[in-house]
Amino acid sequence: MSGLSPLYPRQPAPAIEVPVVGGGTWNLAAQNPENFTMIVFYRGFHCPICTRYLGDLERKLDDFGQRGVETVAISSDSAERAARSKDEWRLENLTVGYGLDLDVARQWGLYISTSKGKTSVGVEEPALFSEPGLFLVRPDATLYFATVQTMPFARPNFGDILNALDFVIKNDYPARGEVLDHRTEATGG
Repeated sequence: MSGLSPLYPRQPAPAIEVPVVGGGTWNLAAQNPENFTMIVFYRGFHCPICTRYLGDLERKLDDFGQRGVETVAISSDSAERAARSKDEWRLENLTVGYGLDLDVARQWGLYISTSKGKTSVGVEEPALFSEPGLFLVRPDATLYFATVQTMPFARPNFGDILNALDFVIKNDYPARGEVLDHRTEATGG
């Protein structure tokens, strides 16, 4: 990841545009949420944990919508694999984007893995794919919250995120982790 700048809260989120299952494209710049856009990067059709994780998100979409949060799930999968995810995982209402360019994935700070063959559900992993990440982006396209993982396990719980959003929205809680250079910030420079 040499040469890449880390993402910081209160700074512009990287641009992203992907095709979506069912036609059309999803573009972060075109989003106009009341409070946040939630971008959930998932590993792909090969991932059995993604099945459960996105299924839980599907069940909670209305809860996020009630809090003014627009949601998308994105992977580096092909159109065919993403369509199978949406269909076989019963993601009827979740917007599912695909074809995430791995250079864009890197701009978002996502980790990239190589194929280890077939997963426990008998699906071949792609040659390269991005690991999970979850981001909340404000309506002004600045980053509010970010979490990235090197592994498919122990992802943020959507119930916990909903509870946190209640607090954040009620208290107008600011994005944290915004300090770009702690040496000058501490000295007032």
